[in-house]
Amino acid sequence: MLCPQDHASQAAVRTAQGIEVVNVRQELGPSAVPPWMTLVTCMFLHGGWMHFLGNMWFLYIFGDNVEDRLGHFGYVLLYLGTGVMAGLAHYISQTDSPVPTLGASGAIAGVMGAYAFLYPHARVLAVLPLFVIFTTFVVPAPVFLGLWFAIQVFSGIGSLGAGVGGGVAWWAHAGGFAAGIIAAVIIGRLPMGHGPVTARRF
Repeated sequence: MLCPQDHASQAAVRTAQGIEVVNVRQELGPSAVPPWMTLVTCMFLHGGWMHFLGNMWFLYIFGDNVEDRLGHFGYVLLYLGTGVMAGLAHYISQTDSPVPTLGASGAIAGVMGAYAFLYPHARVLAVLPLFVIFTTFVVPAPVFLGLWFAIQVFSGIGSLGAGVGGGVAWWAHAGGFAAGIIAAVIIGRLPMGHGPVTARRF
């Protein structure tokens, strides 16, 4: 684990003789990035391929319709802005946690919140696993996304006071979703979108 110092970081390195502490150039340590910037950089890091592919699946389903409605620039503003707000929501709920947070799910939750507001009549194909059988059914997008949001909030409440640990950043999801609704209202009023479009159904 890197531990920033004034001019160098120290890293514990496992060798044949045991564990040794060596100095590492500061540019390679966490201190090379200002703390506020990590609210942005964390969106582009993931904990593995399953984490990455899961996030990209939700972005694929909901992202293009939101981009069509808000325009390219408005979509970038939405994505980065809600990602930052999601990071702040997680930080407020876990101010004492030393566990780093990474992933794009907070920003993607913002896209999902915007979708729920911009496409209130859209429908999505949901998959419900029942033991080894998968059942599919069509559900209104706001209902699906509203249930998803409720799960994040209740799970986040349950995680409060549970101690330090890894896992899911529930409040990042909830904060990003709420920020996405607000951002869609604001950005949707600006002359940068393409007007109403028909949402794809999944």
